[in-house]
Amino acid sequence: MVEELLLSDLNIILLAATAEWEKNHPQDIQHSFYRGLKDRELQKMSNFSSSNQVLAVASLPQQNEFEMLDKDLVLVLDSIQDPGNLGTIIRTADWFGIDQIICSKETADAFNPKVVQASMGSVFRAKIHYANLAEILEYYQHTHRIYGSLLNGENFYQQDLTKSGFIIIGNESKGISPQITKLINQAIYIPKSPKSQAESLNAAVACSVILAEFKRPKIS
Repeated sequence: MVEELLLSDLNIILLAATAEWEKNHPQDIQHSFYRGLKDRELQKMSNFSSSNQVLAVASLPQQNEFEMLDKDLVLVLDSIQDPGNLGTIIRTADWFGIDQIICSKETADAFNPKVVQASMGSVFRAKIHYANLAEILEYYQHTHRIYGSLLNGENFYQQDLTKSGFIIIGNESKGISPQITKLINQAIYIPKSPKSQAESLNAAVACSVILAEFKRPKIS
């Protein structure tokens, strides 16, 4: 994750590492913010019971106002509260080339240590906005597709999915809130096997399935 951070645009305040890490990263120890530490010193600074060889401190990114481009496929997170789920969703979005993520104010903090860990560095690249979802979706409702996974939605494998628009992922236990559900103009559903007795999919897993289908090359 530190290597991902070094490649990002974030302002790095401190990079601290052991002599063993230094040997394999000679170019990185040239930075003015680098400090060499002994193993026991790094251990005292770490959140983990057994520390790695390197630790970094960076400024949080400035949150810019959301701006929708016609070609954008934007992920909308409605009250995702589990840090592991949020980190996995951010990592998945990065994998599928989703640049922008809009989070409700009830969604977990994207820079919670558990989220950062689960994202494996993808959080350093993502453009994450915390905003009033209803206001944003109401503004774009009549000009863009707003997809949401609902139990009464259409089989999304049989839908004409667009390359731009909004994809809403709901809360782990309650799904998409009623206020946001009203703004969905294309309800989709991930069909399950007739043999399945599972009640639902994990939010991060559902997000992965949906994004994979949106990004699947269409065969003519």
